[in-house]
Amino acid sequence: MKFSAYDERALKEIHAWKNPELGWFGQAMRVINWPLDKAGDMVFDAPGVGKVIKHSIQGLISLCNDMAQWSVNKKAIYKEFHKAGHNTIRREADVLKIELEDVDKIVAWLDAKYKGIALVEGAGTGAIGLPGIPPDLVSLIALSLRAIGEYATYYGFDIHSQEERLFAMNVLGLASSPSDSSKGLAMAQLVKIARDTAKKRSWKKLEEHAFVKVVQQIAKALGIRLTKAKLAQIVPAAGAIVGGGFNAYFIAKVCDSAYYLYRERFLARKYGVDVIEVTVEPADNFDPQYPEGDQDISE
Repeated sequence: MKFSAYDERALKEIHAWKNPELGWFGQAMRVINWPLDKAGDMVFDAPGVGKVIKHSIQGLISLCNDMAQWSVNKKAIYKEFHKAGHNTIRREADVLKIELEDVDKIVAWLDAKYKGIALVEGAGTGAIGLPGIPPDLVSLIALSLRAIGEYATYYGFDIHSQEERLFAMNVLGLASSPSDSSKGLAMAQLVKIARDTAKKRSWKKLEEHAFVKVVQQIAKALGIRLTKAKLAQIVPAAGAIVGGGFNAYFIAKVCDSAYYLYRERFLARKYGVDVIEVTVEPADNFDPQYPEGDQDISE
């Protein structure tokens, strides 16, 4: 099947996002990403921090195992399609019958919506100090999961299926990655899931205990990474960069990741699995292998 001009441009944009050139903007992003790992290390061993991280991880595991928190109003989303003239949209599969360009126009406002919510939600957290970190992170990840769920639904994917839940969790893993190596681990998982589902294979559902283990591993990594980022606000040099806008910054990364990755998968269903750019080789299994999974958190 021949690519339309719009779809061809979209693929180039997606592949450029997955393989960015490290110009001045890329260098700036590395400076901004620094608090996600290095600055937080400076206060990571301070009294009480271990307890905060444990509470953050426990809250995130509970959240990520609770499907109720992933609620997305499909009817409201399909009404958006109807307003745009696509009256046949009633379920996920119907979305795949229209053009990517039409879907892109409908979701153009979505990132601004979530950035605004995140900015308001996280504005007062810094004043609370350490006790405010766990509930703030749970709220931030709940908002992120909802954003991912909306992107998935707009592009025709069922967020309630196991494969899509795994994909969403690894979108969070990618967005929270503080280094190129951890980004590679997340992308390997995303490529595996995207290619497996694009081939229209019957999804080999993971056993419940295996699925829960993967969720716990990713939740632990999120708890450690994002707690470090919040702790980084205590460090003067990092606080100037992170400030009160960290939540908006993080949700922007989540929205960007979801936007590009679901668009690529939309096109893969239309043109075939080969359109999925293999930035890294697909993972062999669903164990994320994040280094934070083996990290000891003391009180």
